[in-house]
Amino acid sequence: MIYHIFKISLGVILVLIGLIGGIIPIFQGWIFGIPGLIILSNYFPPIKRLLSWAKEKVVFNKKV
Repeated sequence: MIYHIFKISLGVILVLIGLIGGIIPIFQGWIFGIPGLIILSNYFPPIKRLLSWAKEKVVFNKKV
């Protein structure tokens, strides 16, 4: 139980740092925001759907 609360709190903190990093031009927010979203996707289905959608949009070495 406490482990889950810790992971959710960590995910929220990372996403907030990522948002702050999006506002401050010298700070790369995505470095913190993406791991935060990955952590939160284990607990919140809408975030999991968002990440699945993003994975479909980003294609690495797609063979035609």
